[in-house]
Amino acid sequence: MVISLVALLPRLFVAIAWAREPVWDGHYYHFGATRIADGLGYSEDVIVGGQAVWKAWCHYPVGYSGLLGVVYKVVGSGTWVAPVLNAIVGAATVFVAHRLARYYLSTNRARLAGGLAALHPGLIAYSAVVMTEPLAAFLTLLAGYLAVRAKRRVLAVVLAGIVLGLATLVRPSSLLAAPLVLVALPKPAWKAALGGLLATATAVLVVSPWSYRNCRVMDDCAFVSTNGGWNLAIGALTKTGRFTTLRAADGCAVVTGQVQQDRCWAKVGVATIRANPTRWLGHTYDHESFPIEYLREADREAWPESRRVAARHLLSNFHRLLLVLSSLSVVGFIGWNRRRRLASLSQTLVLTGLFILAAIAVFSDQHPFFWLAVATPLIALFSLAGAPKQGRAGRYLLGLLFATTLTHAVFFGDDRYHMVIAPVFCILAAGALRDQRARRAVD
Repeated sequence: MVISLVALLPRLFVAIAWAREPVWDGHYYHFGATRIADGLGYSEDVIVGGQAVWKAWCHYPVGYSGLLGVVYKVVGSGTWVAPVLNAIVGAATVFVAHRLARYYLSTNRARLAGGLAALHPGLIAYSAVVMTEPLAAFLTLLAGYLAVRAKRRVLAVVLAGIVLGLATLVRPSSLLAAPLVLVALPKPAWKAALGGLLATATAVLVVSPWSYRNCRVMDDCAFVSTNGGWNLAIGALTKTGRFTTLRAADGCAVVTGQVQQDRCWAKVGVATIRANPTRWLGHTYDHESFPIEYLREADREAWPESRRVAARHLLSNFHRLLLVLSSLSVVGFIGWNRRRRLASLSQTLVLTGLFILAAIAVFSDQHPFFWLAVATPLIALFSLAGAPKQGRAGRYLLGLLFATTLTHAVFFGDDRYHMVIAPVFCILAAGALRDQRARRAVD
């Protein structure tokens, strides 16, 4: 609980001191929440014949707005409410990260993981940002924790599936974490595989009422939201890795509804992105600037250029250091041991390779730190001699990293998308250069 308090205090300060009118996507999450709080459902008003007409809406995922709507109904929709809720969710995330790390690392390393997550400057700044990433991070970590600590396998799997279903309503790509439940479950493998299938089916079942609602009130069926094709097209057409406004001239001049529009943009994105499917990975992992840019957009006077640049450097450098350290979670600390020559040689080679990638990322003008994120789960997959024991918790964490990389190899890679796994990086970083013989990870 101490680590949660340490996490909560700076987040509450940022939430209260930096809270402003939501901007960018945050404006729409807030708008959707106020409609829900007012009893109007997830909707908007459109003008038809000079009259405001109620119209169902699902462009953005409903989960975050739904939670905000419940809170708004109780305490009102002041600009401080969503940031304070984010601060509480952020502190809860740190608590879960520490508890999950205890199944992966020694007691002291688990404390280090919790400390890194509690004091992560990007996660603290994100408390004032009205976006989905903090809630999605909490739910995906919580699902892994429920699965790893399973005593009653079926109950743990169902609970993890429910949590991941809710996470999918917050951020649809969270559904990719449901099959990962199988690597977090105890042996035998066939029971773990069935557990992964059950978790995925449960998550889909949780989402299905919302999918049915969309089929009933929208122009066609949509699983969660209608911004998937939209994001795919942005990833294909933008030159910066950041959001850009899509225009009719980009390929979808005539649309009749949100679902039809999303499918049109998906076709445009697929047709464009095939030529270079990995170009946005760099924007996902190479820096961390979105929280500062969001806060500056909301209050430009509070963020003059000098403060903006300094804050971006602080967040980016901390993230990069964390990424380097997290890559070392798959390297065993052995040193040169004549009795374990193969293990010593293999781990020395892996360590050298990762240091080379890190050096290239540091000294290159492009700062391609994303190669470390790509390499880390792949190295763990080979289980080389002398490699540290990952256990069920480690496999789930590395799976989340891999799933995030896989997603944003295709969809556009704004750096905010790595914020969902920032607590994962904290846990992995605390596990850097462990002795393979110090077996704390749970099988």
